[in-house]
Amino acid sequence: MLEQTLKDQLKTIFADLSAEYLLDARMHANHDNRTEVIALLNDVAASSDKISVQVNDGENLSIYVSKNGQRQAFSFRGLPTGHEFTSLLLAILNSDGKGKNIPDETICRRVKALGAAKLTTYVSLTCTNCPNVVQNLNLMSILNPNITHEMVDGALFQDEANALNIQAVPSVFADGQLLHVGKADFGELLSALEARYQVDQPAETITHHCDTVVVGGGPAGSAAAIYLSRKGLKVAVVAERIGGQVKETVGIENLISVTHTTGEKLAADLRRHLQAASVEIMEHRRVEKIDLMEDGAKLVATENGEQFIAPIVIVATGASWRKLNVPGESDYIGRGVAFCPHCDGPFYTNKHVAVVGGGNSGIEAAIDLAGICSKVTVFEFMDELKADKVLQDKVHSLPNVEIFVSSQTTEVIGNGAKVTALRVKDRKTTTDRIVALDGVFVQIGLLPNSSIVKDIVATNRQGEIEIDAHCRTSQAGIYAAGDVTTVPYKQIIISMGEGAKAALSAFDDRIRH
Repeated sequence: MLEQTLKDQLKTIFADLSAEYLLDARMHANHDNRTEVIALLNDVAASSDKISVQVNDGENLSIYVSKNGQRQAFSFRGLPTGHEFTSLLLAILNSDGKGKNIPDETICRRVKALGAAKLTTYVSLTCTNCPNVVQNLNLMSILNPNITHEMVDGALFQDEANALNIQAVPSVFADGQLLHVGKADFGELLSALEARYQVDQPAETITHHCDTVVVGGGPAGSAAAIYLSRKGLKVAVVAERIGGQVKETVGIENLISVTHTTGEKLAADLRRHLQAASVEIMEHRRVEKIDLMEDGAKLVATENGEQFIAPIVIVATGASWRKLNVPGESDYIGRGVAFCPHCDGPFYTNKHVAVVGGGNSGIEAAIDLAGICSKVTVFEFMDELKADKVLQDKVHSLPNVEIFVSSQTTEVIGNGAKVTALRVKDRKTTTDRIVALDGVFVQIGLLPNSSIVKDIVATNRQGEIEIDAHCRTSQAGIYAAGDVTTVPYKQIIISMGEGAKAALSAFDDRIRH
């Protein structure tokens, strides 16, 4: 079933397995997929003498994995092919204590603190977001056997999916109650489980001492950490996820010298560079506050009770796009719902797109998109546009732009793979209409993630951290870089440069003062 090249790769992947693994398939004798299942599992088992296969009758296609005779807490209901084939392979590796996705000790303790939970994830084998969720929850079940996790192929068990009113994947259920829909990383899923099961954080406080703490793992934070580590400093990056908002970008074509990459790949590249520079990566952590200490040091406290103490802190927490918070929006982020016309606009060449928002950013986006899209439709909630007059004059002169005011976007509609329409309500007549299109750019503003320092550094009216030309803030020893600051133009390449500048400024101040 598997191509020879993949079989050869599997031999390398499983070359160092230490435990014995049994792939236990349960299905009816006349199941339509029986031959395919057996062929797939036999191909996997042929890659290592540590893996064997057993097929039994009785269930409507479930696959279990046992380690040294002990059944693991994860399972696959359906055939793990397509994108989920990787989930099966990684589950075996993780069970053996291997795989680069295993979190650090502090995060492992949080997982082990969770009580019993029965998790079920409904997936589509063609979904690119599903494997990450499945793999993260499988890993949690390996770290904490009180957690069971089952992947279910929604297409194979369609009646079950329909009964649960599943309209998007991945859909995660915890003890029968919907927990999460859509893409999510390990930290987001862990936080959702902690909130659902009300897990108390550990009483003890874990304190780390560093030369520099970089808060945020996006382009700005990564650049700052790499530059400082190259100067010989002990640097910790404390972040919810490496890559930050970049991971939500499907295609990137304006990172100079790199003609094309994706958000996921760029985030992975940032991680590899951080690791190569010996930066301590403290991921899946949400910083709660930054305090000033009497000796001039700074204390960075996370929500789960950790503390990081350093004389230098670089804040690179970025900004979050304001979202519509309507049905369908989160399901289609990266698949028709976009936030940056500079980054994602070229992917909609000769297509019909909508821009939601009639302020400066919205009208600027409409003008930019009009040059490459066949049609641009602007929806503004208020009764008139709020953009500057010069921008309004320009947009009104464009023949392929139409504008509707007093319009409330109420739903993003898609076909499961991409956006196909918007549902919009006329606020004056209260009538609804559905507008067919190919994509929507949400342009209702950015929210700088500056709340953790708003009481100790100066910010402007929009909440952006005010910095000088050297990325210094109003508080000595605290620097800021990237989208969280007043620097104009929120672009990846600019954030990287600002992160490097903040690091060099911090190092220069350190050796001089």
